[in-house]
Amino acid sequence: MVRKTSSCLIAGILACTPAAHAQQASEDWQTIDVLTAMVANAMGRSATPIDRRIKLARCPEQASITAIDAQTLAVRCPSLGWRLRVPMTGPAGVTPTQASYARPAAAPVIRRGDNVRVTIDTESFSISYAAIASEDGRVGETIALRGSDAKSLLSATVTGPGRARLED
Repeated sequence: MVRKTSSCLIAGILACTPAAHAQQASEDWQTIDVLTAMVANAMGRSATPIDRRIKLARCPEQASITAIDAQTLAVRCPSLGWRLRVPMTGPAGVTPTQASYARPAAAPVIRRGDNVRVTIDTESFSISYAAIASEDGRVGETIALRGSDAKSLLSATVTGPGRARLED
């Protein structure tokens, strides 16, 4: 009887072990939510929390968080190949009722896909090059741009139609 009880106890412990291991192996969304909130806040926006029902393998390194456009962040784990899109909402700290009273914004002077002349001005030199807008932009807004290489992303401030400036 003692032998049967101990074997049942061991079987019960072994049955629980894979579940505990699987729980540790899934991504920690609380940490990712903190990181996405920091990135979104830096952009003057708020990030939507990630749905806890999503189960992905834990990334062995820190997941990267980048802005896809003004409304979306991408959370990526390059080594495992997964990517999530995290939507962002209006300006950080502004309630929808406050936002509804804002005056209408001017029309964008740069549209997504437009060719943009990006300039970098310093005291000793000025450089300009071509990029493609990844999002619409109004004068004074900072928008995402793609260089000649699809992987090279940068942000620049819109100065006029088809023109942006990189701040140093």
